[in-house]
Amino acid sequence: METRTRRPVAYRDEAFLNSPAARSVRILSEYLEPLDHFRREQIRDTVVFFGSARIPESGDHPLQRYYHEARELARRVTEWSETLNKPWRFVVCTGGGPGIMEAGNRGALEAGGKSIGLNIGLPFEQWPNPYITPELSFEFHYFFMRKFWFAYLAKALVVFPGGFGTLDELTELLTLAQTGKLEKKIIILLYGSSFWKEVLNFDALVKYGMISPEDLNLFDFVDDPDTAMKLLVEGLTRYYLKPETQLPEFEQMVPAIAKSRI
Repeated sequence: METRTRRPVAYRDEAFLNSPAARSVRILSEYLEPLDHFRREQIRDTVVFFGSARIPESGDHPLQRYYHEARELARRVTEWSETLNKPWRFVVCTGGGPGIMEAGNRGALEAGGKSIGLNIGLPFEQWPNPYITPELSFEFHYFFMRKFWFAYLAKALVVFPGGFGTLDELTELLTLAQTGKLEKKIIILLYGSSFWKEVLNFDALVKYGMISPEDLNLFDFVDDPDTAMKLLVEGLTRYYLKPETQLPEFEQMVPAIAKSRI
């Protein structure tokens, strides 16, 4: 008797799903799967913490203080956000790895709140830290989809000292703010003025006409958790908790994915 076999349906065919032909399906999955989790967890928007994976909690690293200050600031942000009504507002979000990212998730956990980790698979350094809220720990293959979720939910960005990855993420968000590509105000804080003024010469960019003088108003330098918290609370309250123009009810949804200007 002839034995017949069936091919698996396409969405269960692992060979197809991992093939070049299904790249668009994989990309779409990295949009839809986080979106589903954010909706179920009632995450409306985020405060993103960027910074180096190489800054440890202990030891003799010259920038070690920033681990502890990122942890403290994340704790304060989370304690403040917990006083607001649900859906969850201004949730701490990091790249999910060690160093400054770990400090951000750890501070949020110590405050008893949720936090997000947008991890990326890399050959070294990047492994999800244990302080991320399990339901909000994500693993990405595509850098640009990870960047999407950083940018489109963020209402504020705190950038601690970091290397190429941190610089990449910072300039990406600065470009979106400079060009007005997103229809929202992003509060950007560069934490550690001595580091950032040595690493990036913004005044030289103005001098040579690469950016406009007013572009320097897109961000503020901060050097301690008190100042950072003050600017975050003032800015987020002004633009999002007590805005001059209220959003239509149908736009008061979770998550609050920012619109792009057409």
